[in-house]
Amino acid sequence: MVAGLGGAEQFRRHGPQVIEKGVWFNLWAPSAGSVELLEVGRGPRRMSRDDDGWYQTLSSAARVGTRYQFRINGDLVVPDPASCFQPEDVDSPSEVIDMAALRDAMLYPGRSWAEAVIYELHVGTFSAEGTYAGVEKKLPYLRDLGITAIELMPLNDVPGRHNWGYDGVLLNAPNARYGRPEDLKRLLHAAHDLDIMVYLDVVYNHFGPQLNYLHSYAGKFFSSRHTTGWGPAVNLEGKEGQFVRQFLIDNALMWLRDYGFDGLRLDAVHALKDESERHFLIELAETVRSQLMGRQVHLMLENEANQAHLLGRPSGRAKLYNAQWGDDFHNSLHVLLTGEDEGYYRAFADKPLAHLARSLAEGFAYQGEIFPLHNKPRGEPSAHLPPDATIFFSQNHDQIGNRALGERLASLVSSQKLIQAMVLLLNPHIPMLFMGEEAAVTTPFLFFADWQGEAAELTREGRRKEFTHFKAFSTPEMRDQIPDPCDPSTFAASKLDWANIERSAPSREFQRLTQELLAIRCTKIIPRIKEGFVGVKTELIGAHGKTGGINIRWQTGHGLALQIVANFSEQAILRPSLIEGDTLWGNEPSSGHPYLHASDIVACLGQLPRSAH
Repeated sequence: MVAGLGGAEQFRRHGPQVIEKGVWFNLWAPSAGSVELLEVGRGPRRMSRDDDGWYQTLSSAARVGTRYQFRINGDLVVPDPASCFQPEDVDSPSEVIDMAALRDAMLYPGRSWAEAVIYELHVGTFSAEGTYAGVEKKLPYLRDLGITAIELMPLNDVPGRHNWGYDGVLLNAPNARYGRPEDLKRLLHAAHDLDIMVYLDVVYNHFGPQLNYLHSYAGKFFSSRHTTGWGPAVNLEGKEGQFVRQFLIDNALMWLRDYGFDGLRLDAVHALKDESERHFLIELAETVRSQLMGRQVHLMLENEANQAHLLGRPSGRAKLYNAQWGDDFHNSLHVLLTGEDEGYYRAFADKPLAHLARSLAEGFAYQGEIFPLHNKPRGEPSAHLPPDATIFFSQNHDQIGNRALGERLASLVSSQKLIQAMVLLLNPHIPMLFMGEEAAVTTPFLFFADWQGEAAELTREGRRKEFTHFKAFSTPEMRDQIPDPCDPSTFAASKLDWANIERSAPSREFQRLTQELLAIRCTKIIPRIKEGFVGVKTELIGAHGKTGGINIRWQTGHGLALQIVANFSEQAILRPSLIEGDTLWGNEPSSGHPYLHASDIVACLGQLPRSAH
C-alpha cells in the first residue's frame, strides 16, 4: 500500500492505486470527452483530465474488494482496461486488488535456464476441474516425470467461459474461470515448493475481437501506420506509444514481480510493429532485467522473423531474451515423421532432413534464405548462439490446435515414429512438451472460444475458410466436419482424461519412457549445457531423396562430446562411427550390428580423441 497521496503525478499509471486515504483511480482515455467513476453501491464521480488524456480521481470510500466501472461520455460503461480481476466477466465491474500486498517478501530465486524442461498446458483443459487447483494437484506427478518448468497458456481475461487465451481484452486480469488471484498465487507457491518454475504466455501484439473497448476512448492505443493479421497494430511509437509501452511493460512486471512468475513467453513478437529508436522488445527486456535483479528470470520469444540478435549472450548470460521457440525444428521433424507438405510445412518439405540437421546444429534452419511461403528472406545467422538459445518441441498448442481436427502426433504416426520424436529430449536445446504428450494421448486439442453473435459466426466461417486449400477439406461437405470452435462440446473434447491415461497400458509405458529420457537429460546432458558447447559437426547419412539419417556431434570446452545418430528413413543405413563412452539411450553399438534400422536413434556421450579437439 502506498503511504500517502503525494500528488496525482506519481499515480499517473494504468490501474487503481491503493493508498492510505482510499483508492486512486486512473484511466488513460485521450479520445473521451468525459469519464465518470462508477463504484458499485455509490453514485457516479466525475474524473478530472490532464493534457495527456489521463482521467483521475481519489475515492476515500473505495477499498480492496471495491467493484467499479467507468462511464465514457455519459453513455458507454466499461471495465478498467488495467483491471486486475473480473469476478464475473470482462464486461462486468472490475474489482480493486492490492497487487503490492500479493508480493512475497522473499521470492523464489528460480533455476538456471540450462535446467529448463518445459511443460506447456492450458489451465481449463489440463484437469477435470479446469482450475489452478486442478493444476496444483498434478504438480508432484510433473516433478516426478522430470519437468522443471510449467508454462501456462495466457491467463488474461477473455469474454465467455472458455478460450485459448490469445484473444484477451484485459491483460492484467487472470481469468476468473480458473480461480481468484489468490488461487493463482497459491499455485505458484506450490510449484516453487517442489522446485518447479512457472512461466506465463503473454500476448502484446493484439487484443481480442469482442468486448475490447479501447477503441472507444483510447483510439491512439492502436497504430494508424501499421497493421497485423488481427487488425491495427498496437501503437508503440511516438508520445502516445509511450503510454502503451508503459502499460505492457507494467503488465510484464506485474506477472513477474507481484505473482512471482519465473519467466514469460511473448507471443508472435514479429507482429509488434515498432520503428522507434529503441525497439519495444529491447526496452521491455532491459527493464525487466534491471528491476528484477537477483532472480533467475527467463524471457522467451515466439518470433517468425528468427532474429538472432535478440538472443545474444555477450557475457555468457542472456542480455535480453533467453531463447526463441524453434519452429524450424518442429516443422522439419513433423515433415519427416508424417510426410505432410501442406500449409507452412511446404517451406520444409523440399529438404526436411537438411533443415532438421541445421536446426539441431545452429538453432534456425532459415538464417536469411528466401522463405518459400512469402518469397522473402527470413531470419538472421544463428550458428554463434548456444543450443539453449532455442526451445524445441515436437508438438505445442499451435501445431496441434491449428489443425482442423486438432490431432496430436500420436494420432498421426506409428508408435515407433512417436518414440523417434523423443530425440527432442536428448539434444542440448531446451525441450518443451505439450500437456499429455508424455503419455502419448490421442485426445485432440481443438481451437475453441466462447464468442457470441456475429463474432461467433465470423469465427466459424474463418476457421473453415482457413482450410480451403487443404486436400482433406477441399469441399464444403469436408469443411462441415471441422468442429465448431464456439460449441461447448469442442472445449469439452479437448480436456485431458487422466483416469483414462492411468488405465491405459500404452500411456503408462510412454510415461515411463519420458521419465527415463528426462532422467538421462538431468544427469548427463544438462551438466554439459552448463559447461557450454564450443562447436558442432553435422552429417547427413544414407540419404534417400528427402529422408535418411543425421549424425550430430556437439563438443564442450572440456573435450566431451554429445552425439545423436538417428535414421528417419524406412530403410536400414550404415551406422556412422560413434564416440567412445556412454551410450545414453538407443541400440547398443556392436560390430555385429553395423546398421541403423528404420527409426533407430542412438545418443552417446564421451571424450573426444585429442586429434578431434
